[in-house]
Amino acid sequence: MKLTLPNSVLDLSAPVVMGVLNVTPDSFSDGGRFLSPDDALSQVEKMVTEGAAFIDIGGESTRPGAAPVTVSQELDRVCPLVEAVRARFDVNISVDTSTPEVMRESVVLGADLINDVRALSREGALEAAASSGAAICLMHMKGEPGAMQDNPTYTDIVKEVSSYLGERRSVALEAGIDIDRIMLDPGFGFGKTLEHNLVLMKHLQVFVDMGSPVLVGVSRKSMLGMITGKAVEERLIASVSAAAVAIYNGARIIRAHDVGATVDAIKVAAAIRGV
Repeated sequence: MKLTLPNSVLDLSAPVVMGVLNVTPDSFSDGGRFLSPDDALSQVEKMVTEGAAFIDIGGESTRPGAAPVTVSQELDRVCPLVEAVRARFDVNISVDTSTPEVMRESVVLGADLINDVRALSREGALEAAASSGAAICLMHMKGEPGAMQDNPTYTDIVKEVSSYLGERRSVALEAGIDIDRIMLDPGFGFGKTLEHNLVLMKHLQVFVDMGSPVLVGVSRKSMLGMITGKAVEERLIASVSAAAVAIYNGARIIRAHDVGATVDAIKVAAAIRGV
């Protein structure tokens, strides 16, 4: 399995880790920690040293109840950092954005992947992504961050999420995005209860069987807090356990805050699975 990036092809025969870098004041786990360029680049260096294949830069919090940001705010947060990371590190750069202007500018500056929690549904996003040449991650989210956790309901969550991702991938293909540029994310925690998240994890093979690489992001999320009773900063063991399960169930990319520990966990899971 592979993912085609603008200037390279990423081999996904073995799973990889995407390190999270939020340059926001209000993200649920690391909000406010990396607003300074020096702090952000120091964290990038740490994650690259620990084995991150991607650095995922986000300038708009998508935690439950998050407030939207303006286009100019997001551009100012994300684009200088993309440029700085590209100049200093040999690592793939992902941009966690739904904003067409940010997609276009960040790819010009060196981003390799557009990671969109709204699956290119914002006006102009599909066109921006298609013309960029970047790889795309399409994620499922029920509703918008401000209210997505207000009693989300499904009749058959696996069928509904997989159907949505299949539809969005078809739309992307029709827009000219090659199949080998696309990966899929079921969207753990985005408009889903704990039970919904557990069902998705148990049936992750359904998404793997769709044929595109599957990304899973569960690092430090509230679902793990509900299971363990631990606060955000105490969810390392829960996070790497969930990452290992995701890899064993067929995921190829794990989005994580704790890169080094996650790299070790997924190596073990991949060895047991035989990939």
